[in-house]
Formats: sequence, structure tokens, C-alpha cells
Amino acid sequence: MASPILHIKDAYYFEVPKFLWPSNREDKADFPDVWVKLDPDFQLWEAEQLHGKLSQMTGDTPDWAELREQYLEWQHDHANFGKPLDVMLDEHASQAQSEFKVFVEADEANVQKSFEEFVEDSAPFAWFTRKAGDESFGEQWQTAKRESGDIAAYKALSQEWSSEKIDAYNRHLSGKILVPQPFGGKLRNLYEPESGFCVSKFMVVEVAVALIMLFVFWRLGRKLSSGGAPRGKLTNLLESFLVYLRDHVARPAIGEHDGDRFVPLLWTFFMFVLGCNLCGLLPWVGAPTGTFGVTTGLALVTLVTGMVCGMRKFGPHGYFLNQVPSMDLPLILAIPIKPMILVIEIAGLGIRHAVLAIRLLANMVAGHLVLLGIMGLAFGAVAAASFAGAPDWKWWLTAVISVVASTLFSLLELLVAFLQAYIFTFLSALFIGAVIHHH
Repeated sequence: MASPILHIKDAYYFEVPKFLWPSNREDKADFPDVWVKLDPDFQLWEAEQLHGKLSQMTGDTPDWAELREQYLEWQHDHANFGKPLDVMLDEHASQAQSEFKVFVEADEANVQKSFEEFVEDSAPFAWFTRKAGDESFGEQWQTAKRESGDIAAYKALSQEWSSEKIDAYNRHLSGKILVPQPFGGKLRNLYEPESGFCVSKFMVVEVAVALIMLFVFWRLGRKLSSGGAPRGKLTNLLESFLVYLRDHVARPAIGEHDGDRFVPLLWTFFMFVLGCNLCGLLPWVGAPTGTFGVTTGLALVTLVTGMVCGMRKFGPHGYFLNQVPSMDLPLILAIPIKPMILVIEIAGLGIRHAVLAIRLLANMVAGHLVLLGIMGLAFGAVAAASFAGAPDWKWWLTAVISVVASTLFSLLELLVAFLQAYIFTFLSALFIGAVIHHH
């Protein structure tokens, strides 16, 4: 589950102080669908609707009271909390199929036993499991699941929520700005997608960073293209960054001749990673580069760029052969050694880019963890003071240490944001340069 403090994983809402975004919903119809889906009353209503449809599809469905008790017992497990009835049935069916496969492979004599017989003897929910593999039943099952989870029907037909429940849900939702889902994606909860394309918090942040970059450099480029000298502190600062990356990163790492071709890509890398890193210092935003998906995507761009450019220069066959460094070996040694080196180099190609992603991720997450530890001193002091009855000088000393240390470490995080953007860009340039030149 994502942490609203660390922002290590992505989420589908922005969290701000409660007074800035209070939730004053008055009826269950006012609550977002993803929140209604997590309500126990809705899940039981959905399960009852699904039971009715299953009773029409199969002739041996247990009565609702029995199935309800089994479902509630299954939900008591922490791993199953908040999951609907259809997930329980699908998981049991999938588990039974896996166990049957192991059962058949364990002994040749077991081949004579059919899946239906195995299910009747050992699997729970046999009435559902033995039909789950049937194609026609599967189509009906998907339709039943979709129709049973109709939130609009629940809001219209079910009884009203109590004022106590509404007040409790309003307290939970206050301060949470849910990200709209314009592409029809459905959420399982505020941290996990269920189906379709879901827009997350960090996607919004990344798009915002990209749009700001586009606007700022469009204005800078328009000034330079018109022949005017760059003016202003920000303009000169940005120009110094770009010139430095061209003269001290792209050209030395890739070469004077080929380096300029990749300068726009490296500029984009540096500015985008820097912008995402700096977002981690903004309250209530978080750094997108603190998620593995973002850093992996950036590393894949580097990998694909190098592969495409290398194959255009040497051809697909020559690209992979170029991974082997030139060695003046006798034929009898070259035959066993060079294929081994080729395998190692190809594996190293993937490992290098995986490490490129992990390095950026780890450095951004580590800063959040240290800040959490420092702030934890203050929270621990508050808890100790409340237990003791009144704060004393130790509480004040701990509070001062936490504030000063957090401030100093935040300044260090500012340096890390620039440093990691530079390191990622520099390593990307090295990796691209390594695959477009002869070894």
C-alpha cells in the first residue's frame, strides 16, 4: 500500500491538509464510486446480487446465508480485506486448477481421475470450481460480475447510510483530492487500479513537469531563434545548464561528431528528471522518480535509443557482435571465449540499464526515509510527553533537533535532486556512446 508520507509508491489522490479540502458529502450518492466499492454494506449487497445470478446459472449454489458466512470468514483474513465475492470464488477456482495439475504430475495413476472428481474430493466451493473452466460459463460469469457491481443501482436501490457512517467517511476523505479518471479506468481502491487506463497522482505531476518544460524552453528557444541574446537570471541559468550538458557530457561521452545528435535527448533527460526530483521537495506532491515505474521507463528510453541507433549503424547482427571487444586471439581460443563474452555483454547491457533505474529510485527514496526517521523523533517525543503528562526540556530539545536536522537535510535533498539528474544523464550518455562506436 502506498504511503501518504513517503510517496514511495503511487496513489490516485493528492493529500493536502484537511481544512484546505474538506469533505462535506451528505448522502451515499455523493461519495466517489471507488469509496462506495470499499464499503462493507455495498460488498454484501454486491455479493447477494451475484449469488442470485449464480443461482440462475448453476443448480447447486448454496443458500445465501451459508455463502454469506463463508464470504465474511474469508474476508477476516487481512490479505482478503475489502475484496468482493467474485475474487474469492475466482481465487479458489484458480487454486484448485493449480493443485489438480500438481496432483496429476505427481503420479501417473492420477491421470485417470478427472478434474470434476478431484474438485468434489478436495476443493472448497466445488459447485463453482468445476464449472469455472467451461467457456460458456465463463462468459456468463463475467456478465454476472459486471452487472452485480453496478454502483449506480446500489446508490438508487439500497437503504440510506447512517449519519455516523457518512461523518466517518467524510473525516477519512477530507484532505484527499481524488484524481479524475477521464479515460474510463476503474480503481480497486485509492492505491490500485482495477481495469482500464487509470490516471495516477504521479502521472499528473509528470505531465505538469513536461508542460512547464515545454513552455519555458519554448519561450527560451523563441528568443534565441529571433537572434536576441538571452536575458534574465532564469534564462541565463537554463542556458548555462544546457551548454554544460552539451560541452561536458554529450560530446565527451558520445563524441564530437555524434554527440550533438543526442543533445536534445540528454537535455530532456536532465530537465525532466530534475523537475520530478524537485517535486519531492514540494509539500503534498512527492517525487515521481521515487517510483520504480518512472525510473524504469526512463532507463528503457536510454536502452531503446542505444539499440535503435546501434542497429542503424551496424545492422541488427553487427550491433550484437559489436558488444564483444576486439581481441587478437588465436582461433582455437576465440571460438569458446568470444561466445561467452557475447552472452556476458548482452546480459550486462540489460543489467546496466536496470541498475540505472534502481540507482535513481534508491537515491530518491533514501532521502524520504531519512527525513521520516528525523521527523519520527519529534512524533516520538510528543507521544512520550503525552504519556508523561507534560512536556519537559527533553521534548523541546528533541523538537529543535528534529526541525533543524530536517531543514538541513532538505537542503541536502536539493543538492541530491540536481546531482541525481546529472548522474542519470551522464550515464545515459555513456551507455549510448558505448553502443554506437566500435569496441
